[in-house]
Amino acid sequence: MSLKIRLARAGAKKRPYYHIVVADSRSPRDGRFIEKVGSYNPMLPAEHEERIRLAGERIVHWMSQGALPTERVARFLGNVGLTPKVAWNEQPKQSAPKKKAQERAAAAAAAAASA
Repeated sequence: MSLKIRLARAGAKKRPYYHIVVADSRSPRDGRFIEKVGSYNPMLPAEHEERIRLAGERIVHWMSQGALPTERVARFLGNVGLTPKVAWNEQPKQSAPKKKAQERAAAAAAAAASA
């Protein structure tokens, strides 16, 4: 059984609230889980202490049992110091300018530099 530490959505429409749970990777997002190990409230300001709550000891236990955190949860754990920080690309590669657009931008920059 492969385990994931992931977010399970709770809360009302347009008012998200997430539980951080340990679940079998085959179970649905909001479905069956093994243990609740924290919570995440994105409606609170980033510096608020109740925005992310984690049970660090239980998370370390489950990770020793083979549970893998999802990208978002790994980012939370890295910020707290439970795992090494994950490299996070702000701009997806898919939305980056394509080859011809990059060539045009380089040509325009060269023209502006020589003028």
